[in-house]
Parts: sequence; C-alpha cells; structure tokens
Amino acid sequence: MTWLITGGAGFIGAHVVRAMRASGRQVVVLDDLSTGDAGLVPADVPLVRGSTLDGELVARTIREHGVRGVLHIAAKKQVGESVEQPLRYYRENVEGLRTVLEAAAAGGVRGFLLSSSAAVYGMPDAELVTEDTPCAPLSPYGETKLVGEWLVRAAGRAHGMGTVSLRYFNVAGAAAPELGDPGVFNLVPMVFERLEAGERPRLFGDDYPTPDGSCIRDYIHVADVADAHVAAADRLERDERTQLVLNIGRGEGVSVRQVLDVVAEVTGRDTTPEVVPRRPGDSPRVVASAELIAKELGWSARYDLTDMVSSAWASWRMRHGS
Repeated sequence: MTWLITGGAGFIGAHVVRAMRASGRQVVVLDDLSTGDAGLVPADVPLVRGSTLDGELVARTIREHGVRGVLHIAAKKQVGESVEQPLRYYRENVEGLRTVLEAAAAGGVRGFLLSSSAAVYGMPDAELVTEDTPCAPLSPYGETKLVGEWLVRAAGRAHGMGTVSLRYFNVAGAAAPELGDPGVFNLVPMVFERLEAGERPRLFGDDYPTPDGSCIRDYIHVADVADAHVAAADRLERDERTQLVLNIGRGEGVSVRQVLDVVAEVTGRDTTPEVVPRRPGDSPRVVASAELIAKELGWSARYDLTDMVSSAWASWRMRHGS
C-alpha cells in the first residue's frame, strides 16, 4: 500500500517518511518546499514539488503512484503569524486540506491521517487533557486544526475512508542530527539561540500557579511522533471503519525551568533565565493524557526529555557549527 505524505520534506514530515519506509511501506512526498528541504527526502522516495492547493496535481500524484493512504502533515503552523495572517492560514490549512481530501475521495484512498495539534484545546482547565476535554482554540492556527478535524471526520464518513487525527503536543528532538528542526519557534531551539548569542534564556513569567512558577508542558520526541504515525497507518490499513482523534504526548508535565536545567546538563552552559512578562494566552499547564492512543494503537513514547534535548543539541551544533 502506497502512502502520500504531504509536507514530507519538513521537520516532522521527514521523520515520518523515514519511519514509514523503515516499516516497509512505499511512500511518495508532496511538498511545496516553502519551509521544507528537498535534501531531507531519501533518494528512493519520489518527491512531487507543489502545493496542496493544486487539486489537479494532488489527484495526478494519487493516481500515478497508486496511493491508497494519505498522511496530511503539510500546514502553516506559527501561532503568532496566524493571528497576523488569518486568511492565509485558513487558505493553506483548511482549503489545502479540503483539496487533498477531495482528491483522496475521488482517487479511492482508504485511509486518511491529519496532523493536528494540542492548540485545539486552548487553555484547558485540566490536570490531564483527554480527547474529550472541550476544545477552545486561542489562535487562527488552532482554529484551522479543529476545523480540519471536523472536515476529515465528515469526509471520511461520507466517502468510506478510515480517518485518524493526531493532536501533537510539544515536539522536540531529532532522530538524526541532519533531521533537526531548522526553525527557532519552540522552547528548546529558542534557548539554544540565546545561549549561542551569549544571552540568558528568556522565561516568560515566573508567577504561574505551578510548583516552580513556570509553565508546564508535555514534551514529545519527534521520533516518537513518527512512530505514532506508523501505528496509525497500521490501524487504518487493518480497519477502514476507523474514526479516531488521539493525543500524542508522554502524559508527563515538565516545567520551563526543568527544561532549562536539562539544557544546562546537556550543553554545559549556564541557563539561568532572564524573567520577562508573561505572553498572552500561555496556559499554566497543558499535559496530555496518553491513555487512549495506547489503548487504540498500542503506542507509547519511548524517549525522555534528556533524549530530546541532547539530540536537538547535536543537530543544532551540526547546523550552526558550534
């Protein structure tokens, strides 16, 4: 069974491509390379350069490669940017998804997976966030992911496709140094960037109602995220009636100060932070319940925070020559 992976030249997508190939599956990548890197796509994997908004291209790719499953990872994903450019985010993330779904339904695709996000939850008031926790996204980005889940579910039911939406929590790390996150938008690379500039990491608020006053999040290794996609593909191949929405997390909360401590251990640098005002919309605690994905897919995370930071640091040093 051949799987189309949209966004397969990006940070998470490249990990998923390798995991799917390692599982013995045939894959084809569709990526516009706006943020992806063609060099991350293995030489034996076909790369189709183009946009998910190009319905004819998507349909032709599905037809010519005999695609029967889609892993839809391509999306714009910066929260702040989505606030400034909501129309762009709805076009890329919602209309792009609709276009892919339309081509998938017409092309006889039997299984469809959506890359979603914990951003759909907003600021949940829960010790552990389950898939039944009410969704109240705080940004256009989070809204596009929630609308995308609704669209995937509706299209799956109408056209007989099995569907899975995977809600990523805080993704970090790298399976190999060359696969590290090139962006500086998440906590770990943001800390690295400050350290390399000879500056103290920023701590956005130290007065949250948490044990050490800093926000608590659920961090998940990107290699574990990739393995979850393989587990979802297994399920979709076995059961075309599948209709699932699942968290991908470790089920363990880690504070920003704890992350800084691990970065200090891994890098040997002083990570004493500069405390700055809170950022609007930051919830004190967002930690996944990982029970449902373990039950439904038999998946659980293998890597801990030290693995994430050490692998991300190796990637950073390779990329930046430090």
